[in-house]
This record gives sequence, C-alpha cells and structure tokens, in this order.
Amino acid sequence: MSEVQLTRIAAALERMSPAPLPAPDFSGAPAFVWHVDPERLVPVPVVNRVGLDLLVGIDRSRDTLLDNTRRFAKGFAANNALLWGARGMGKSSLVKAIHAEVCAENPDLKLVELQREDLPSVGRLLTHLREAPQRFVLFCDDLSFSHDDEHYKSLKAVLDGGIEGRPDNVVLYATSNRRHLMPRDMIENERSSAISPSEAVEEKVSLSDRFGLWLGFHPCSQDEYLAMIDRYCAEHGVDVAPDDLRAEAIEWQATRGSRSGRVAWQFFVDLAGRHGVRIG
Repeated sequence: MSEVQLTRIAAALERMSPAPLPAPDFSGAPAFVWHVDPERLVPVPVVNRVGLDLLVGIDRSRDTLLDNTRRFAKGFAANNALLWGARGMGKSSLVKAIHAEVCAENPDLKLVELQREDLPSVGRLLTHLREAPQRFVLFCDDLSFSHDDEHYKSLKAVLDGGIEGRPDNVVLYATSNRRHLMPRDMIENERSSAISPSEAVEEKVSLSDRFGLWLGFHPCSQDEYLAMIDRYCAEHGVDVAPDDLRAEAIEWQATRGSRSGRVAWQFFVDLAGRHGVRIG
C-alpha cells in the first residue's frame, strides 16, 4: 500500500473519530458543557439560573448541599450528591444556584454539565479536569437508567474512580426523579424473572448508594406554592392585590393539575408578562 493511500486512510479515520480538543482556559468562564464528536468543553459565560433566595420550601436540602459545596470549594472532603424526587421542585435549580453562591466566594469553583447519553466518555472528561488547578462540580441532570442501559457502568468512574480514584478536584451532583435511578416496576420485574433475583438488580440499585448525600424533594403544599409566587413578585416588583393574586395562582395550578416550583414560576412568568414587567 502506497504512502498516499495510507495518508488518505489516516485522514478518513481522523474524520470518523476526531481527536479530543484540548481543555479550554477554565479561568475564562464559570461553567462549561461537555460535548462529544468531537469531545470538547464549551464555555458558558452566563448560566441560566435563579437566585438561591428565590428557592422556597427546600431549606434543609439547600443548607445541606450549600455546606457540602463550600467545604469542597475550600479543598476539604465532600460527598457526591443525588437530588431525587418530585418533578419541578427545584433540584437542578438548586445545584446551579448553589454554584453561583459559592463561586462568588471561590471563583475557581467551576460547574461542568454532562449529559446522561455522554456518560461513556466521562473517563476522558475526568482526565481534562484532573489536570486542572480549579475545582469542579460535575453536574448530570435528569439521571435515570432502563433495564438494558449500560451507561450506569460509566458513572462508576466518577463515584468509585477505579484504580486512579475520583479526582480530588471533582465532585458529582446528579438529579433524578427516581431514588434508585431506575423505575420500581423494572426493579420488581428483574427480581421476579432473574435466575439470581438479588444479584440481577443489586448492581444498578446500589449505584445510588454510592452517593454520600441523598436529598429528597417532595410535592409542595398550597401554602408553599403561594409563598414561592409571593417571593417572585417581591423580587421583581410585580404589585398585585393579595386576594386577586391568590385566586389567580390557585386557578392556574388547578388547570395544570399539579403544584410545584416549576408551575409557580410558569404562573409568575404569565403574570409578569400581563403586567408589563420584564424578568429576563
């Protein structure tokens, strides 16, 4: 085979599987998103988030995660955290808000978002982060696995670290609607149909046990829902008569069939728009 042909083959292989791009200047942004094909860290100069003081009704989870993050930012021991529970109750909002709070005190604390489908590449991402002087909160939002999903094995590289161990400058915060990261009916189905029922699900179920912190988020009460809206109105200067605000807010949540922080914010966005108040 000629040298020209070898060069063409090498170029084709490079196009099919491009080499990872070098790590960026981590001092240039507070947050980054990990992408693949090609693998790269993309800076996020402005993170989409709300202020920590606007997150109502999750005080215990807020205080626990804030304390854990502050210790980590200062170089002390800290736990990986799994934020699990009801949809729309501020799990991902809390992670981003706490990062902003602690980053104001320690600018070298960076937030790196990793998509669940990109978990197989996490080992190469950790190599970039391990070599950097900054400290990183690795954030995986809406994490869950189906019965035939093998991505959970890649997650162990972050939680257990293998031979190298988890980098000292990385901690993982993940959110999920499921405490055990897989649906209960799949857990029960595998237990009932497997030759070794206990071993069939132990590896996946025990994955959540590897998180040092479990922070539960539960559906809010009507009083908490209304308190969230009151806080948004006060923060953004939306002045509505209390009785009218309460009636409209209750009607809104009735049409949605649920109450949550997300529903409260969606109502407030509509309310602010109708009153000509900009919130962007």
